[in-house]
Amino acid sequence: MTRLRLTLACGDYDRTRALQEGTVRPDGIDLTYLRLPVEETFFRMIRHQEFEVAEMSLSSYVVSLQADPAPFVALPVYTSRMFRHGSIYCHAGAGISTPSDLRGKVVGTPEYQVTAGVWVRGVLADQHGVPVDSVSYVTGGQERPGRVEKAKLDLPDHLRVSRIAAGKMLSAMLAEGEIDALYTPRIPSPFAAHDPRVRRLFPDVVAAEQEYYAATGIFPIMHVVVIRRDVYETYPWVAQSLQKAFVRAKDEASRDLYDSSALRFMLPWLTQQLEEARQLLGDDFWSYGLDANHETLETFLRYHHEQGLSRRLLSPAELFAPEATESAVI
Repeated sequence: MTRLRLTLACGDYDRTRALQEGTVRPDGIDLTYLRLPVEETFFRMIRHQEFEVAEMSLSSYVVSLQADPAPFVALPVYTSRMFRHGSIYCHAGAGISTPSDLRGKVVGTPEYQVTAGVWVRGVLADQHGVPVDSVSYVTGGQERPGRVEKAKLDLPDHLRVSRIAAGKMLSAMLAEGEIDALYTPRIPSPFAAHDPRVRRLFPDVVAAEQEYYAATGIFPIMHVVVIRRDVYETYPWVAQSLQKAFVRAKDEASRDLYDSSALRFMLPWLTQQLEEARQLLGDDFWSYGLDANHETLETFLRYHHEQGLSRRLLSPAELFAPEATESAVI
């Protein structure tokens, strides 16, 4: 029987490894897995729609839904989840010792639409009294000059968002004090090099993130998986087929991770940290699907709308192919 050949562009994750290696195969599909950096995948998919299936920034995907017709349809598969209190970096001389000190400051972010930035701005507004429009934002390349927004944005006038000068880089600007802070999903090079001029806003990141989870029950979603609309409309069955395969791959990784015979990753207390995560967040803390993540998605969509990135407030159900949100029961 002929199988449908599809290309998936995605990062290198334990939860998708079985798809990459072919030990889990989607029903009716021959999958070519392209392992790419997330920024490259997002850029190529948003700009050129090069792949039939791809990992996608949740924020950029929601931005894309404003097009008519929308170019992609998403699956409730969350290839990346991450608390983002540790993604806020400050210049040591900027006078920022508490989150409220960010008000009135100049803050860099690689792109205003990055999902990590949406979560950071939302958490700071909801939990720490830092309204989104109390900060001036500058965007551009973090480690190399020339980065641009993947998708065109139409932001409201009350938000102050501008580009940094040509040739400038946000990491260097932070170290030099040209910007006061940086919201970024990637660790800036001065911080990685232990430059004393750059520090995190929250010194005890784990404690801050655990306190946030205890208060909200939210484990932030960063990425979804999207199907190019022309593929989905021609073969609507691929949504359920891919959804089932991603779930199987994640379940396999979760099972293998809890194996103390030999450590799969170079973390000395991996087993104990996994046990602690399950105790704090629940056994299925990396859940896929719509229902189990409704509140998290609802919160993100509110942030997205409040921050001027979506013209109207979407509901979580509007994000996904309906075929991937339910399944047969025997």
